[in-house]
Amino acid sequence: MARRRLFVTTALPYANGPFHIGHVMEYIQADIWVRFQRMQGHEVHFVGADDAHGAPIMLAAERAGKSPEAFIDEISKGRAPYLRGFHISFDNWHSTHSPENTELSQDIYRRLKKAGLVYTKPVEQFFDPVKGMFLADRYIKGECPNCGTKDQYGDACENCSTVYTATQLRNPYSTLTGARPVLKTSEHHFFKLSDPKCTSFIAQWLGTPGRLQPQVVNKAREWLEGKGDKALIDWDISRDPPYFGIRIPDIAEEKYLYVWLDAPIGYLASLKNYFVSGKAKKQGEPRSFEAFLQDPATEQVHFIGKDIIYFHTLFWPAMLEFAGKPYKVPDHVYVHGFITVSGDKMSKSRGTGISPLRYLELGMNPEWLRYYIAAKLNANVEDIDFNPDDFVARVNSDLVGKYVNIASRCAVFIQRKFDGRLAKPSDAFAFGAKAREIAGHYETREYGKALREVMALADVANQYVDENKPWDLSKQAGAEEKLHEVCSTALELFRVLTIYLKPVLPALAAQAERFLNLPDLTWAAVELPLAAGHRIHEYRHLLGRVDEKQLERLFDVASVPQPAAPQRHAEKQEHSAQERTVNEISIDDFGKLDLRVARIVKAEHVEGADKLLKLTLDVGLLGTRTVFAGIKSAYAPEKLEGKLAALVANLAPRKMKFGVSEGMVLAASWDKSDTAAAQEPGIFLISPDSGAKPGMRVK
Repeated sequence: MARRRLFVTTALPYANGPFHIGHVMEYIQADIWVRFQRMQGHEVHFVGADDAHGAPIMLAAERAGKSPEAFIDEISKGRAPYLRGFHISFDNWHSTHSPENTELSQDIYRRLKKAGLVYTKPVEQFFDPVKGMFLADRYIKGECPNCGTKDQYGDACENCSTVYTATQLRNPYSTLTGARPVLKTSEHHFFKLSDPKCTSFIAQWLGTPGRLQPQVVNKAREWLEGKGDKALIDWDISRDPPYFGIRIPDIAEEKYLYVWLDAPIGYLASLKNYFVSGKAKKQGEPRSFEAFLQDPATEQVHFIGKDIIYFHTLFWPAMLEFAGKPYKVPDHVYVHGFITVSGDKMSKSRGTGISPLRYLELGMNPEWLRYYIAAKLNANVEDIDFNPDDFVARVNSDLVGKYVNIASRCAVFIQRKFDGRLAKPSDAFAFGAKAREIAGHYETREYGKALREVMALADVANQYVDENKPWDLSKQAGAEEKLHEVCSTALELFRVLTIYLKPVLPALAAQAERFLNLPDLTWAAVELPLAAGHRIHEYRHLLGRVDEKQLERLFDVASVPQPAAPQRHAEKQEHSAQERTVNEISIDDFGKLDLRVARIVKAEHVEGADKLLKLTLDVGLLGTRTVFAGIKSAYAPEKLEGKLAALVANLAPRKMKFGVSEGMVLAASWDKSDTAAAQEPGIFLISPDSGAKPGMRVK
């Protein structure tokens, strides 16, 4: 088999916050593929970087009272615990805010302009006169021009789903300052994606067999061949100051490259930094960045999520093609779906999801998650679901009950009876014959199929141990030879399974290699069985079962320590009747709450709970929610059914001993410290006025 030369990347995470579980899923998927390729003996260079430019980062840094550079540097320093913690084997991690990215982005811009694919034209946009900046759609709100609903963003109405431009909004205002924006004209730079030579090239690139999944090709062709308002349009690649990004070169006016132009170039910038820093040479690649990149044998492979297909299958290949050598178009773009949690889409605003760092801080084994995610992944663009019960069952059954169980049941007899030395294993099992099939699954990212095959072999190995009962053989006179063969055969089968699992479970495989007294196992080692007389080391516990209490704490968001509120000046403002406000918030803070009208469909007592009622709520298009509310002392269940309530819909689900509470209903009562509490006790449910409908937003 010819040795491949691979340049592999994952999508660049935006440097405005820590990694979420979606990032980690993508990194695990790519890392498994990379580790498999390395086990095959291929040359692999696996790089990543932070996407560190754009107006959102500039504004987030401003709110944090930091420079954009300090802000992204702080984010960057927080990456390592995730990458190390989940055994992600990047060869280099860099940033788009770097000399390499500036150099390459400006070079590609110049080349595209020279090729006649960049032009300028005036664009009329909303401008915030207070902030002194042009406003992207996300920073503009107003009344929908179709249905009149207030507080709609500048691209589409959440109420009636009408799509429009920001300039069509009625009574628009800036979400940054509240000011009414004014229309202002600015000269913008465009990449001429609609040019016939671009569209012709993209069509040919999309048609190359094996480059993209069929679903991705079909979606990209819809955009490429769109008609009317869905036709492919030229791409605005410039932004006006103030902006945190890379200056457009060779012009007197201050203009910046749009973040989505320089972000994918960050792949190349990280690769160049990897070469310039000498890391590539240490990995055995003696050539320069340019020589490596323009070598026809170099394969450029991207792993991305389905939400960024548009940029990676239209703009990115066209940019690279018409920039010319040493740049080369991607050989493969592998697209995956999202990860959901118990059927709910992961969402910051709704508070659903898993914190990867919390997972690690709780002491949960990262390879439990690597295995579980791998067992769910396939080559299609499909969402996968993290289900806590399934997670426990699958990890405990497959990894502990099947794989580790083989070694734990047999190693002790080899140590006690035979001084740690193996006999010649039986050749009755052809586990090695599955190597090609399992390798094919890894190559095509059909990890679920690969692991099903591996666990089927583990079942065979365990059945062999069960049938021969080494624990009984060890007590029988004259059965030493049989015992020796059975345990040696079982450990040989364990060795082969270790090779098959190694791309998914690198740390566990390393422990198994030490126990078996073997060097770094490659895929070819499948054909090299353990020899008679080979000495193994003493068996030590390899993997524990999932602790359900840890899993409960992972989802018990209320137990996560919250950062202390910032201290204000000592002066206090007293209000009449001793009323006071606590922890003052901004309008932006309030906007983070997703308050909805909900109808109580069912209310019932909770066995064993003194204060709680279990409420089943109808929240319109959001479906039904279960909420445990501490209002038992004030309301009989039958009196609540049919009433309207106000629901905090984006409160993170909380796992309680009685079930999962999916939000919070609002109620009024005196605080214990209030003087009126003793005279006027009680709990009063906040109920919207009659006529309100389930699912309506409360503002």
